[in-house]
Amino acid sequence: MAAVTDRLPLFPLSSPLFPGLVLPLNVFEERYRALVRDLRDRPENERRFGVVAIRNGQEIAPTGQEGRAEGPAAGLGDDPLAALYGYGCVADVADITESGDGGFKLHATGILRFRLLSVDASGAYLTGEVEELTEEAGSGATALAPEVTRAFRTYQKRLAGSRERSLASQEFTDNPTVLSYLVAATMITYTPAKQRLLEAPDAAARLAEELRLLRRESSVIEKLPSLPAVELTQQPVCAN
Repeated sequence: MAAVTDRLPLFPLSSPLFPGLVLPLNVFEERYRALVRDLRDRPENERRFGVVAIRNGQEIAPTGQEGRAEGPAAGLGDDPLAALYGYGCVADVADITESGDGGFKLHATGILRFRLLSVDASGAYLTGEVEELTEEAGSGATALAPEVTRAFRTYQKRLAGSRERSLASQEFTDNPTVLSYLVAATMITYTPAKQRLLEAPDAAARLAEELRLLRRESSVIEKLPSLPAVELTQQPVCAN
């Protein structure tokens, strides 16, 4: 079967987006205002853009720092393709609200992964040619799912200071692919680790890596009892 390719507006961020995750954005830079204006003019079922994490560069356009200070590739240097990770996630826009200052607030949801093939910086904002990736469960995903669920519960309790009553009511899906993305999105770890989870070839590989990370992080947290508690379900608004 031939790979499905598409050209999408690109929205580089400091961290990857995962399928199923809701992404709130506060858009104030002119390049992204132009992107949102174009999305707003499209039919509702075509309001999609690609979120890709930044490997080397800045999320917000620099002012006076080294590198491009203006234009669609501001903060990403002379080669935006090299500055971005090679895999991202398509975001589907749910709503767009215009702010009083000419900016926008919007909510989007990650729907599917893609491989980034090329980047075009000739317009008002970056666009990219992408190859959509199919979702595969992989061998052993069903068996791994309950192990990851148990490890994630342990991780939550230790991170929250063993406040078991606040966690007992949470339910987890038994769908291995959905679970793999839920855990990937809510784990507190650095961008390269999250990116590796996004790029995993299938849910089984993602779950196996998550199990390793969860066990390691739980062990570290147990040895650092003074670590402040973090609300896992809170997603900060991303300002761009």
